[in-house]
Amino acid sequence: MPVAVHLFRALSDNYGFLVTDEATGLTAAVDVPDGTAAIAEAERRGLQVTYVMNTHWHPDHTQGNAALKERFGAHVVGPAEVRRVAPLDGELRGGDVFHLGETAWDVLETGGHTLGHVSFHSRAAGVAFTGDCLFTLGCGRMFEGTPGQYWASLGALAALPPETRAYGAHEYTASNLRFALSVDNAPELRARAERLRPLLDAGEATVPTTIGEELATNPFLRAPRLAIAASAADEAEAFARVRAAKDAFKG
Repeated sequence: MPVAVHLFRALSDNYGFLVTDEATGLTAAVDVPDGTAAIAEAERRGLQVTYVMNTHWHPDHTQGNAALKERFGAHVVGPAEVRRVAPLDGELRGGDVFHLGETAWDVLETGGHTLGHVSFHSRAAGVAFTGDCLFTLGCGRMFEGTPGQYWASLGALAALPPETRAYGAHEYTASNLRFALSVDNAPELRARAERLRPLLDAGEATVPTTIGEELATNPFLRAPRLAIAASAADEAEAFARVRAAKDAFKG
């Protein structure tokens, strides 16, 4: 595989990621929820962090940027909205290609959680960093976007090869699984629940997932087929109904 991905936990439920291009040894941090944790992980692995790749502006993804710039001289790239909270050295938007050494990362426009949210996909590596757009069995809250925008963003991720390993930026799987089982009785979901429960009970990471697994079991990608959204006029409305149900879910 042309890249190595190292994930680490930060804050209460965030993941940070260090991704290294194996051909050149260049390393990027994908979102930095905690600068101290990111530096400790990089130093433990003997890595120099050359870049920070931000998916969106929220502080729990950007507040460690300055620490990596100070420690490593890291060059920060991401969507223009990051400038709301932190400086950017390079702006990225959907359709761009970012090169980490010899690995090309397609920048996907995945707004909805925030308006300018982006995701990063390397076809050669079979890896996508989906930030807060797509999680294991879930998706982010729709803070700034519209249902149509968010549904299109999920569609862009769903169109990736099914074997793509998708790294969402939070460990929300326990609550996502409870919600999914409350609205969907698909046998694929029940079987996945049995596979996930030992990991959850042991406090182990449920990231990454794969695009194929999410297509088969994620209630947000399956929204048009669920009973709570079956009468929706279109797929975006169906997604909006499922998202609203999750927002109100107390289980």
